[in-house]
Amino acid sequence: MFKNMNEKEAREQILSLVGEYCDKYHNRDTRFEKGRKINYASRVYDREEMVNLVDSSLEFWLTSGHYTDEFEKSLAGYLGIRFCSVVNSGSSANLLAFMALTSPLLGDRRIGRGDEVITVAAGFPTTVTPIIQYGAVPVFADVTIGQYNIDVSMLEDAYSPKTKAVMLAHTLGNPFDLKAVKEFCDRHGLWLIEDNCDALGSKYVLDGKERYTGTIGDIGTSSFYPPHHMTMGEGGAVYTDDPLLNKIVRSMRDWGRDCVCPSGHDNLCGHRFDGQYGELPQGYDHKYVYSHFGYNLKPTDMQAAVGCAQLKKLPGFVERRRHNFDLLHSLLDEEGVREKLILPQAAPGSIPSWFGFLITCNEGTDRNELVRKLESSGIQTRMLFSGNLIKHPCFDGMRKSGEGYRVAGDLKNTDRIMRDSFWVGVYPGMTDEMISYMAGEIKGAI
Repeated sequence: MFKNMNEKEAREQILSLVGEYCDKYHNRDTRFEKGRKINYASRVYDREEMVNLVDSSLEFWLTSGHYTDEFEKSLAGYLGIRFCSVVNSGSSANLLAFMALTSPLLGDRRIGRGDEVITVAAGFPTTVTPIIQYGAVPVFADVTIGQYNIDVSMLEDAYSPKTKAVMLAHTLGNPFDLKAVKEFCDRHGLWLIEDNCDALGSKYVLDGKERYTGTIGDIGTSSFYPPHHMTMGEGGAVYTDDPLLNKIVRSMRDWGRDCVCPSGHDNLCGHRFDGQYGELPQGYDHKYVYSHFGYNLKPTDMQAAVGCAQLKKLPGFVERRRHNFDLLHSLLDEEGVREKLILPQAAPGSIPSWFGFLITCNEGTDRNELVRKLESSGIQTRMLFSGNLIKHPCFDGMRKSGEGYRVAGDLKNTDRIMRDSFWVGVYPGMTDEMISYMAGEIKGAI
């Protein structure tokens, strides 16, 4: 087949065939028929993602390369932020964002073992896991029903002289009260990490200006797992406007090294063999000097290649999510439903990029029975992740010892979410027919 072709021609032929293959064998049937399963989320893609993926595999660079560089620049440009580092998952992004704040380079502001970090228990565990694994202490505050984010009236109760940071997620794309949380952090000199994994594309109006969530705190994180707003398969990102935090993030992501030369490049600074670091010999090879206890959290270039194609579609994805959410909300916002179900509410000053449609059952409506009915109708449902994280087996030892975490006030609403709440999807592959079917089944089930 390639006998009379040069490499460029052969590559073009392969990629052309890949595009045709994708068109014929992927995304073939988008029609909706009653009884067909409606997933809470799914990948939305076309030939561009598959062609990029194969193009990257033909280069066979495998580790981070030019697609990674392109994606980092493009995502930073989309968000309007200076620095972006791609990693291998959203959970790694949260790990890296938190651990960056433990760096000795931050002096007295660094988070130490035993220091406290304010967060919530109604969410995904990897917002909290890095805090515990490092030996800091999560302080759990309750959330509100309807918005499902931190109850900002509890912030001062959660604060102590040991508090060093606030680490919160924007729940299912609905921004938390960034104005109140940011003012609280500024007042007490605290770091703010925005877990933006479920909210890419959400905006918040602060001081009269629309800004993307994830860019208002000190560090933001994203996830590119398939159900999220865009996907690389696996993948995530950490972003910041702070040059020092960016330096720390890059170091910790790349084994903890001190050198900033990208992979495959040596001695860009011209001082590879003339520095003095720690108690190493004068002139020790700077490529093997480590200023942090780091990790290897880089993605492959194949992941980033898919991400580059997805990022171009992200604005359209966000608009479709908002459309689907608004349609479902309008179909359910009627007498007879409002008495039995609490529908989700956008935070004031926010323009959410919705990840899901979160519902809480009022007294007299059994969540488990409703969920079973919807699932039997082909509508996939999900809980709000951990419900109440401190009720899970991973907290057994800490609950018994009474050490390792603290609760500010009570978690009454968190417990109610664990008992009475669930959500359905609004992902951009959903049609109006699918949304209307879901609304009808929800109303019929109650």
